[in-house]
This record gives sequence, C-alpha cells and structure tokens, in this order.
Amino acid sequence: MLKRNPCIAHLSSGYLFPEISRRRAAFAKAHPEAKIISLGIGNTTEPLTPHVVSGLHEEVTRLGTAEGYSGYGDETGSTALRDKISKVLYKGMVSADEVYISDGAKCDIGRLQYLFGRDVTVAVQDPAYPVYVDGSVMIGAAGPVTEGGSGYSGIVYMPCTAENNFFPDLAAIPKNALIYFCSPNNPTGAVATREQLEALVARAIEQESIIIFDSAYSSYIRDPQLPRSIYEIPGSRTCAIEVSSFSKPIGFTGVRLGWTCIPSELTFADGTAVGKDWSRLVTTIFNGASNIAQSGGLASLDEKGLAETRSLTDYYLENARLIREALCAPSFAKAGVTLYGGDNAPYVWARFPGKKSWQIFDLLLERSHVVCTPGAGFGPAGESFIRFSSFGHRAQIQEACERLAKLDID
Repeated sequence: MLKRNPCIAHLSSGYLFPEISRRRAAFAKAHPEAKIISLGIGNTTEPLTPHVVSGLHEEVTRLGTAEGYSGYGDETGSTALRDKISKVLYKGMVSADEVYISDGAKCDIGRLQYLFGRDVTVAVQDPAYPVYVDGSVMIGAAGPVTEGGSGYSGIVYMPCTAENNFFPDLAAIPKNALIYFCSPNNPTGAVATREQLEALVARAIEQESIIIFDSAYSSYIRDPQLPRSIYEIPGSRTCAIEVSSFSKPIGFTGVRLGWTCIPSELTFADGTAVGKDWSRLVTTIFNGASNIAQSGGLASLDEKGLAETRSLTDYYLENARLIREALCAPSFAKAGVTLYGGDNAPYVWARFPGKKSWQIFDLLLERSHVVCTPGAGFGPAGESFIRFSSFGHRAQIQEACERLAKLDID
C-alpha cells in the first residue's frame, strides 16, 4: 500500500471547527431539549441582498440561452470583475491584471503555499486563522506539534496580546520569511493602524520577506483613519500579496468568490515575477470561479450593491455591539473578563483570566447553550480567550445575549 503523506500526519488531531461541531453534536444528543445558539463559526446568516440576487439571476438566465451560454471562463477571472475590483475597491492602487479571481480567500491561502514550497520559513500572528498554520504544515514548511503542544515546529509565532495591543514584535520576523498578517484580525478583531502597517512593510523589505495580507474583513472598518488595504502603505507593492473575499461583506460564504492581488513589482530572489508563477499555478489546478458567482460579485460592486454591503455589515456590527453589551454583565465583570474587537470587525475577543479556552467553551455550552470558539484553537496566545462571532439572526443574537447576561461564570 502507498504510504500516507507525512506532512498531513503532522497535523494535530482535528481542525478547530469540526471539533466544535463534534462537541456541539454530543451535547445536543445528550440534551435534546436544549435550544443551542451558535456564536461560534464565522458563517454569514442573512439572505443575499436584492441587487446581488438580480445579478446572479441575470447570469443564470443568460447561460440558459444559446447566445449567452459560456463554458470554461478565464482561470484568472472575468476581465470586467477584475477591472471593477481594481477601480472600486482599490481606486487604482492595483491594476486589473494584478487581480486574480478565485473561489474564496481560504482556497487561495492554501494554494499560495505552492508558490514557496516546503523550504520557506513561515511567520504568523498568534493567535491566527488556522489555515495559515495548517496549510504550512500540509506543504511541509512546518513540522509536528512541539512537545507540550505549544505550536508546530518550524513556525515563527508572533504573539498578539492585550499587552502589545494585538500587534506583534516585528523583530521576530526572520530573513526570507513568508509573513501571514490579517487586519481586521480573525480572531482578535484588532485592526492595524497606518503606522503599524508602515512598520510591517519596512520590516518585510528589510528582511527580504513577503507578506500575505488577509483583508477579508476590511468592509467592517468604520474608522476612516484605519487602512483597509496593505497597498495604502508606501513600498507594499514590492513585498505584499493581498487576499480578500466577497464572503463576509456580502454573504458569499456558500456562493464562493474571492480574489488575490499580486503587484507586478513583487519578485522572487531570482527576479521571476511572483504573479507569473501564480498565473501558471492557478491555470493548472483551478478552472476559475463560477460565471454565476462572478456576475453576483459584479453586482455587489455597483452603487446599489455597495449600499447593500454597507447595510449588511452594519447589521453584523450591531450584533457585535449587543454581544459586547451582554458580556459587560456583572458576573463577567466580577470574573475579570476583558473585551476586545467588535467595533471595526465582526468578532468579539474575550479574555477569561485563570481559565482554559475549552473549559469556557464547555461552560457556556452547558449552562447557556451558547456555542463560541475557543481561543486556544487559533494558537498558543489564544489560551484563556473566547471568540464570539456576530454572524447570526438578530432574534437569536438577542436571545443568546439574554442568556449570557444572566450566566454566573464562577
């Protein structure tokens, strides 16, 4: 028999979110009368908006005609959508031919690993979205979990804590590293300032490293002083790839549509353009995003679509405000719980001093029948934290908040 890929064997026992689902299912089986409400996985809940739906319908109708039918599209995305992303979202900071359309940011984050192979050093914010680390392990750029379970070997963890305002010590970035950076951050909800991103770009250039900048939650930024894109920072075109998505702004988590920007100035050590290899890679292992999804993406970037995006993200931010308010109840204050995020991001990051993340997860599930996400699942620095997601129907969010506000967590 063929041997198992040893890189996959190095992964820890289970991906974070399936483990949450397993525990939830076990609790539901033991307590069938319980009405469980999830404030856990960041999956959007509200219906697709009217203008976007009209864009999807138009493409479906077109595909049902002899004149409008099309088979495979351009693997790098429709020219119209690439051009619109360039003009509407980036205001010309990147050109249309530097935008590559995909089936989502998570998919691209995994595929980007192929560009750099197993010999690259990976540096990640800690805590971080699990795919950054797990993808690195799968490609062989990181080894097995270290003794004591404090992280994977070969990964440079850059702690983001309350003490450093959730921005890491950039001195930890080694030479020739692949740096994963997310702003607004998942899970902490922190948003990097312009000065912080300037320092990040300067350090990446100094260390001859490349940033993979995840801006999937940029549409939630309400403070005009906070950058939405790494390309707002001078010098970033020589050292940064930006990955983003239609999932969280306009509810495309199931429709699947995202993009990656790779500036023409970005090169490997031998002078080869990174974009050239990326184009070769995606045209080999990816046949392009759905024609229908891309039509919906185009509609979302119209004036009406942008207004709908603003309304939808406002809805989830109001949910986040309600969650924060509930977590300010006397029992939480008595326990010393501190709150972060939830203002320019759809996640509230709560610290429960003296308690383990999975301990809090189980407590909230058992006593209030509310599901959240254990911070330890995002990395060593996430221990003692819980991530609350604002993605949910308002009535369910309100009910969950009422339960939490009454909870005695001692």
